[in-house]
Amino acid sequence: MMNKDKLKFLFKSVRQKAIILLLVCGQLFSVSITPAFASSRIKDLVDFEGIRENQLVGYGLVVGLNGTGDSLNNSPFTKQSLQALLERLGVNTRESDLRTANVAAVMVTGNLPPFATQGTRMDITVSAIGDAKSLQGGTLLVTPLLAADGNTYAVGQGPVAVAGFKAEGDAASITRGVPTVGRISNGAIIEREVKYALKDRRTMRLALRNADLTTAKRIAAAINTYTSEKTAYAVDPATVRLDVPYSYRGDIIGLLTDIEQLRIKPDQQAKVIIDENTGIIVMGKDVKISTVAIAQGNLTVTIAETPVVSQPNELAPENAETVVVPRTAVGVTDDKEKKLAILRAGVTLRDLVDGLNALGIGPRDMIAILQAIKSAGALQAEIEVL
Repeated sequence: MMNKDKLKFLFKSVRQKAIILLLVCGQLFSVSITPAFASSRIKDLVDFEGIRENQLVGYGLVVGLNGTGDSLNNSPFTKQSLQALLERLGVNTRESDLRTANVAAVMVTGNLPPFATQGTRMDITVSAIGDAKSLQGGTLLVTPLLAADGNTYAVGQGPVAVAGFKAEGDAASITRGVPTVGRISNGAIIEREVKYALKDRRTMRLALRNADLTTAKRIAAAINTYTSEKTAYAVDPATVRLDVPYSYRGDIIGLLTDIEQLRIKPDQQAKVIIDENTGIIVMGKDVKISTVAIAQGNLTVTIAETPVVSQPNELAPENAETVVVPRTAVGVTDDKEKKLAILRAGVTLRDLVDGLNALGIGPRDMIAILQAIKSAGALQAEIEVL
């Protein structure tokens, strides 16, 4: 009887330990699959060599406008283009005086997607170049789209969708958005392909969107850890060279697909961005300052003129006149309530902002203070003025 009880006790104890072990293992597993804090995919940090868009541009005509097109007298290029178009269609208008206002000359722009094949479509943007008031309701006629090499890669045509509008009367007018710019979704058909043999590549370059030495090294290290080979090298702060491993020969798409999902923690330079026109200040989290004292105050002098009219009373001589007596009030404000603040060494971005806000400093004055701290050598960050 004692043996059975002892066996039951041992079995229960072993089962409890097994449950605890499973729980601990489950917690460790959940921690191991949790992504690193503030990490980003390599896909979001780099551009792969050869996988890029190409810009296209073309000149065309938009017709069907309700009297909001170019005035042909002020837009000779529109008149010449319209006459040339009609002549190609068998209509001779050289001797006639064209006065239509339903045509507008436009520039057509678009981006040719990477590895786009013939017959696929792309979006295009249509922008007026004459004195047209609106492209609302217009239709773009066949327009070749050229690249920098002068070749035609797409042809655009279709109704123009305009988000803005303009309405006017004899005494007032209103304009919402930009009615002289429109867009045609899938409005161009691709006629020529850009040849690039990606599958035959043996080496690739990864271009960092934000150049940084530490980030480039971390990307190379993450790739090497994944492939278990020395295949990636940080060439410079903006480039990582990738040699295709033997196991991925002929399957570079598979390699790039696996690499772009790897996660790293990107590093960034301590920088302060200042836009003096709008008073906008953007500071990175790594901005630090050394011990420095800051005082901010403005001397304001106010002068108010309140002239007083003096009229002669009943006992004044007959030749007495009404005169204006000047009266001036002068006030001086020196902001004595604003004290000298001391920011200790190693102050973080939050402490810096809190300290400057405590002094009642606005964005404009804060820009001058940050530049002064930088000049004093106490700001460990780069200041970039837009």
